[in-house]
Amino acid sequence: MAGAREPSMEDILASIKRVIAEEKEIRGVTVGSLADEEREDEDVLELDPSMEAPVAAIDLGPPLMETEAADESRQRLETLANVAAAAPPPPQYNPLEEMIRDMLRPILKQWLDEHLPAIVDEHVKREIHRITGRPV
Repeated sequence: MAGAREPSMEDILASIKRVIAEEKEIRGVTVGSLADEEREDEDVLELDPSMEAPVAAIDLGPPLMETEAADESRQRLETLANVAAAAPPPPQYNPLEEMIRDMLRPILKQWLDEHLPAIVDEHVKREIHRITGRPV
């Protein structure tokens, strides 16, 4: 597809980081966060963070990956993102294409100077003949 754009390295890294963060968020549900969701502006005793006891995570089965592996992967992806961010931007033009354009420009100009008037003349004559029905 000509209109579709390829995702950039930053888009891919952001997507991977988002998935890892969502998994950690799901597994790290606490009593305080559940209480905040259930509470509707009523007077309740607020717990100090040290008083909160962790609630068992929703049973999603075994984790897809170990925490150490996820952390190591995240660190490597962050290193890649930093390197990608520090890399110089690619040139806005292709040097080879630019060189070829420069070489072809005089040849193309000469060909157009020699042939374009005759081509235009022929097409104009055909169009006049089509419109008027008379040969020119």
